[in-house]
Amino acid sequence: MVTGVLVTGGSGTLGSHVVRLLRAAGHDVRVLSRRPGGGTHQGDLASGAGVAEAVQGVTHIVHAASDTRRFGRRDLAQTGHLLDACGPDVEHLLYVSIVGIDQVPYRYYRKKLECEGLIEASPVPSTILRATQFHELLAMAFTVVQKLPVAPLPAGLRLQTVAAGDVAAQVVSVLEQEPVGRAADFGGPEVVELSRMAQLWQQRHHRPRRFAWVPLPGRVMRGVRQGLLTCPDHADGQQSWAQFLAL
Repeated sequence: MVTGVLVTGGSGTLGSHVVRLLRAAGHDVRVLSRRPGGGTHQGDLASGAGVAEAVQGVTHIVHAASDTRRFGRRDLAQTGHLLDACGPDVEHLLYVSIVGIDQVPYRYYRKKLECEGLIEASPVPSTILRATQFHELLAMAFTVVQKLPVAPLPAGLRLQTVAAGDVAAQVVSVLEQEPVGRAADFGGPEVVELSRMAQLWQQRHHRPRRFAWVPLPGRVMRGVRQGLLTCPDHADGQQSWAQFLAL
């Protein structure tokens, strides 16, 4: 039975949806934040300060915090401090990860994979839920490049973006069940070429005027072109990219 939930990264793109859904379901939710007033509990996962106090008394944890600005440099320390703070009362820790990180050698993905290994080796009962890239992340990228006269984008990429709200609903559903170690992947409703997604963005926002499609070399881009960040067999998200743009 869920008697209290701690959410790390509770003010982020995914975490804010998770917190809202958990509270709507009647759960007692704590949010850990470095900023005073940014959550219900102040603490720093990177140093471990305040983490034990935030964990004390909760039975469930959603770990959605990530050091994205530094390519996950502090993620392993953050995850380690969180696990160290977990006592016998913690019945289920759910870690949100990314589809395909074991196949695409991107630096940030390697850090996420290391965190998965740390959690799997821990005695804390846990579930790792991998999701595909968020619509919101791609929208941020388009918002940046649309300011340019000609927007350069990598050619040939295949993506299966998903709404953060859809992933949050899956997080809550999985959290309320028994830990399974590794949950089924969770992806958006369709695999789409980036060129098509860019066309839909252009139709909706009338910018940028032109795209320049650049064939980028390297193992990371090759993996994305091959669809290694997608999970077509788990196209469980509800909101498509076109529906996201229509909001």
